[in-house]
Amino acid sequence: MTRKYFGTDGIRGRANGVITADLALKVGQATGIAFRRGEHRHRVVIGKDTRLSGYMIEYAMVAGFTSVGMDVMLLGPMPTPAVAMLTRSMRADLGVMISASHNPYEDNGIKLFGPDGYKLSDEVEAEISALLDSDLSKKLSTSPTLGRAKRIDSVHARYIEFAKRTLPRNMSLEGLRIVVDCANGAAYKVAPEALWELGAEVIAIGVEPDGFNINKDVGSTHPEALAQKVRELRADVGIALDGDADRVLIVDEQGQAVDGDQLMAVIARSWQEDGRLSQPGIVATVMSNLGLERYLAGLGLSMARTAVGDRYVLEHMRAHGFNLGGEQSGHIILSDYATTGDGLVAALQLLAVVKRLDRPVSEVCHCFEPLPQILKNVRYGRGQPLKEQPVVNAIEAATQMLGAAGRLGIPPSGTAPVIRGMAEGGDRDLVERAGDDVVDAVTKAAA
Repeated sequence: MTRKYFGTDGIRGRANGVITADLALKVGQATGIAFRRGEHRHRVVIGKDTRLSGYMIEYAMVAGFTSVGMDVMLLGPMPTPAVAMLTRSMRADLGVMISASHNPYEDNGIKLFGPDGYKLSDEVEAEISALLDSDLSKKLSTSPTLGRAKRIDSVHARYIEFAKRTLPRNMSLEGLRIVVDCANGAAYKVAPEALWELGAEVIAIGVEPDGFNINKDVGSTHPEALAQKVRELRADVGIALDGDADRVLIVDEQGQAVDGDQLMAVIARSWQEDGRLSQPGIVATVMSNLGLERYLAGLGLSMARTAVGDRYVLEHMRAHGFNLGGEQSGHIILSDYATTGDGLVAALQLLAVVKRLDRPVSEVCHCFEPLPQILKNVRYGRGQPLKEQPVVNAIEAATQMLGAAGRLGIPPSGTAPVIRGMAEGGDRDLVERAGDDVVDAVTKAAA
């Protein structure tokens, strides 16, 4: 199916280029029409991150929603998981997060949640896309039935209390020195406050958003600043969130980064011991390391793999009854608590294990030795490079080269015109050769 507007994580692109005020208005109208179900007053909550373009998109969407009779509640800068939670908590018909996640400030995006707090299905997105391409003028509200808009002030406290309640009862973070990097993004207020209220000594960086500096040299995609601060202050742990705080990366007391695979291993082991896993296993993507799969097998746990994108992880979790899943990139979904990835809540689960075991983060988080894995991105302009015959031949040859002890993955990104080349196996030289051969072929085809 060709996806004209929606990728794997909503609508995303250059602000005032792809994501214009006109498009945002139409998305508001089309989505509002798609979710008009019944005669009650319909409500939508809208959150955003800290990008300059958020103002333009937010007010355009307000115009769109009110023009089809929906009342709008504006949350201001809030994490994506907070918007999902508040959509349910405030009995809204729809939730909107204006964010391009870990992308630079020039980009922006629109993520949509249904009344249950889950991201929309492909079918609903297709319905909205069809409406976007149609004439909506006859479906707009009449003057007496237009919607209203208002700002909600209490939402920060509500999300902080929600996050705190995910820790075991009576557990405190007292005695832990934590550096938290909020990427100058949506969690710049709530994450440090939540950690402080739980008793930790908190040093916050990436908490001075100016509209332009979201994810710039900070956050989960740039953990160097966090690692330096952890070493400098001799902190116990560093927590790096991304622009909309739905993913997390951990830095141990030595300044070493801990990815989502190790974090899932820690939580899976802890939840297994506590009898909290709803199924004997977890859900991850094709990008997760073989080392994680083998580690879980040693615990008697399975690992189901999906396509890249947290929505596919979540779909598999819901369909098969799993309550733990995620991505190597740090999207961790804990469905006992949240309907989408929540970086802060995932970090709190790790901190609970650290407190209970009373061991350094470096020991707790070194569950397995990752197999050599090569990841390379190839940007392309148009077409389908993966279907070109030289690329097909290179993939077949590399797969044979790696054999049963390794694997090859070439997933296209759902959020950018990028093909990710991944090779993995026990022999680093062989992995690098196989990966380079495929990437070279893709690069030539994409030129």
